Amino acid sequence: MRATIDLAAVEAMDAADPLRAMRDRFILPDGVIYLDGNSLGAAAPAVFNELQKAATQEWAQDLIRAWNTAGWFDMPVALGDQLGRLIGAASGQTVVCDTTSINIYKVLHAALGMRPNRSVIVAEGDSFPTDLYMAEGVASTRPGTVLRLEGVDAPTIEELIDERVAVILVNHVNYKTGQLRDMAALTCKAHQVGALIVWDLCHTAGALPVELDAANADFAIGCTYKYLNGGPGAPAFIYAAKRHHEYVHQPLSGWWGHARPFAFEQGYTAGSGIRRFLCGTQPVLSMRALKGALDIWDDIDMVSVRKKSIALTDLFIQLVEAKCGAYGLELEGPRDGNARGSQVSFLHPHGYQVMRALIERGVIGDFRAPSTIRFGFTPLYVGYKDVWQAVEVLEDILRTGAWQEARFAVKTAVT
Repeated sequence: MRATIDLAAVEAMDAADPLRAMRDRFILPDGVIYLDGNSLGAAAPAVFNELQKAATQEWAQDLIRAWNTAGWFDMPVALGDQLGRLIGAASGQTVVCDTTSINIYKVLHAALGMRPNRSVIVAEGDSFPTDLYMAEGVASTRPGTVLRLEGVDAPTIEELIDERVAVILVNHVNYKTGQLRDMAALTCKAHQVGALIVWDLCHTAGALPVELDAANADFAIGCTYKYLNGGPGAPAFIYAAKRHHEYVHQPLSGWWGHARPFAFEQGYTAGSGIRRFLCGTQPVLSMRALKGALDIWDDIDMVSVRKKSIALTDLFIQLVEAKCGAYGLELEGPRDGNARGSQVSFLHPHGYQVMRALIERGVIGDFRAPSTIRFGFTPLYVGYKDVWQAVEVLEDILRTGAWQEARFAVKTAVT
């Protein structure tokens, strides 16, 4: 990219974008530049079509019969295979179910059970909080289990990995800074000492190519409401490498994970394969919405998505530093596009107020305490001109001091 760039060059980038037509598959409000797809993806007509069909035809007309006639019962595995293509997982290793937090609980217990003579869980001190909360909860149920944290017990996660470690829980992309981990290298490091590793793909799935099988990963979890656009509270997913299936036991032994769920037996017998990670009855309407979102990806090349992601985030950093560098902003995440996910974070001492002012002007990003303003770039519907216009608004807010207005200092539950 050139040292300086003008609007005409940005418009030319949009004109040459092979993913440009994908924007038409989403609903984006007029007057809004949406840079928060790393928190909640945009809606799509395909999602509403699936919801409409599931509610008005299958539920309303077929009633209980729809569990069979519409394939409701098998959706967790069917959707898991469809999603698995986007995360480098062969069929039969991914299941869509429950929430990210619940799935972390299941997978950590399963991993600890596979390493009964080890008692250490390793995680990142700056992980998204639910990962740490669930790890603490798992440790509290297993006397003697210890939680080691990167940035607390040692500067790097690699220094915490030894023969006492049972499982490592790590984010592929840091939710705040956007730092991207080397999946293959860290997985190899874990395996060298006999530990298992769980990859959190919440900020990865749908944002960049993931190769779980190729990296020899053990487990992964993630959500579907960010870059995958499954809708608020959309079901999460679990990946478990096939080589582990016969050894996996997870503690939430609900009837959907039973080997014979309709035999109504008193004792629990785990089902086979990835179905072992199922628990209770799954939310059909939410799953059907997710199907509509995943169908959008059927003809999309993740390499093209990644290429555009790096170009968008590179452009954003370049423009922000050129136009807003004098106003107290500091790049928080990696400068190298190959070392970050599809987001850019800047530090500002009054980041909350700045983000509130941006949102009022139609540029939607988000804020993470204490001083991070964060911008997510979803290549399917964010264009290069969006980046240009967002930076123009940011520059105006900072130059005029508009963020200092009293109303922007009022804390709200959601930004």
